[in-house]
Amino acid sequence: MITALEHTFTEKLKGALDEAGQLEEPVILSQVKTLHEIKNPLQFYAAGEQHFSGSRFYWATPGARFTICGLGSECTVENDAVSDRFGRIETEWKRFKNIVHHEDSESFHIGTGALLFGGFSFDPHNRSNEQWSHFPESKFFLPSVMLTVKENASYLTINRIIRPDDELEDCALHFTDLANKVLAAQQPVSMEPAGNYSLEEEDTQEWMSAVEKATASIKGGKLDKVVLAREVSVSYERDINVYAALNKLQIEQPGSFIFSIEIGSKSFIGATPERLIKKEGSRLLSTCLAGSIKRGDTKHEDTELGTALLNDEKNLIEHDIVVKMIKDSFEECCSEIRVPDGPQLLKTKNIQHLYTPIEGTMHGGRSLLSLVEKLHPTPALGGYPKAGALEMIRDIEPMDRGWYAGPVGWLDSDNNGEFAVAIRSGLIDGEQASLFAGCGIVAESDPQSEYQETLIKLKPMLSALGGMQHEQI
Repeated sequence: MITALEHTFTEKLKGALDEAGQLEEPVILSQVKTLHEIKNPLQFYAAGEQHFSGSRFYWATPGARFTICGLGSECTVENDAVSDRFGRIETEWKRFKNIVHHEDSESFHIGTGALLFGGFSFDPHNRSNEQWSHFPESKFFLPSVMLTVKENASYLTINRIIRPDDELEDCALHFTDLANKVLAAQQPVSMEPAGNYSLEEEDTQEWMSAVEKATASIKGGKLDKVVLAREVSVSYERDINVYAALNKLQIEQPGSFIFSIEIGSKSFIGATPERLIKKEGSRLLSTCLAGSIKRGDTKHEDTELGTALLNDEKNLIEHDIVVKMIKDSFEECCSEIRVPDGPQLLKTKNIQHLYTPIEGTMHGGRSLLSLVEKLHPTPALGGYPKAGALEMIRDIEPMDRGWYAGPVGWLDSDNNGEFAVAIRSGLIDGEQASLFAGCGIVAESDPQSEYQETLIKLKPMLSALGGMQHEQI
């Protein structure tokens, strides 16, 4: 337990109060502690339910090599604007001056200190469903307290908005109280699934008709590719156990980004294999993931299917469209770009994809969020050309995507951060869940085959929510 603040941090707190007074603007003060034992992020997330329910964020990179869990909200940055939503978030975030105190050293660890967590809707011009009412066009929050686990070390960050009229004692109490609360909190994570469920497919025939319309338009030369998504609804006998679902996703989908964004009573969770962009210093990394096939029942069959995918003209064309778009975007802001000669296979539990990583060394002048805006949506999630594909999605896709397939992730004040594409995901509200899956439609697409592909892509979330009694899924 922590009973008092160390002298050096008290001095840093006094300095932050002085700075807020001089600027006549709030500043952010972050206290970063190195923990002496590795904390379990999922237990930390669960323990946060008592004091921070309704405002939590969970983020784990593939293999759980880097995990961040944010609890509570010192401030939110959001808007429902349909234009310049990326720029508005960036402008609002930049107005804060950030002051960081590292308890053990002044060394900087990416992923600690003041971070914004959140995401964006897929398309602000196509919102109609009340189920996404908790999730505006863009929403980010600065957590009150945060756990970062990376490189076999754990860091605890406590944030506070310091305002010009704040009192020293109140601010000091904030840091000691929060540290004591989270370090003392113990909540065993139940892994009990929610039980039996019923599944209802939404607008399946309308979606199949949309695929037919899309292929006709593509054959007519109106565009090269469009991605069409559909939704299924799942109802359980009792509230869905989000912690159990996240744990199962980490076990069953180790090659994916595992995320959960809790806003009010709803949690948007998923296991996406697709990184949109990562920025660390001047290094940029993106992932092209387009073209897929099922896993085989035996090692031999799995290899044959993978080989077939690597040589399938339809899937290679679909993949090349994504590679070209991301490479072209990198060329605008990078002095050096590295792209493999051809795709490799990325295998998850239920599906294997064509995969091409793209790296670049960025020159100055571009922000992380400007890159997110430039890349979203990639042809893997929208289509190509972008404008025509989005217009077709608005016209024929029978659902409101909300945050499905939108960018979700985090950023810091030094322009570092990472965003993934929120696929293989679901929106959970008590006993109900809405799950989503989409496919890239090109001229050769067959509606029934594309429907079968969506069934494969629904499996990760259905399994995470308690198994799959419905074998057709």
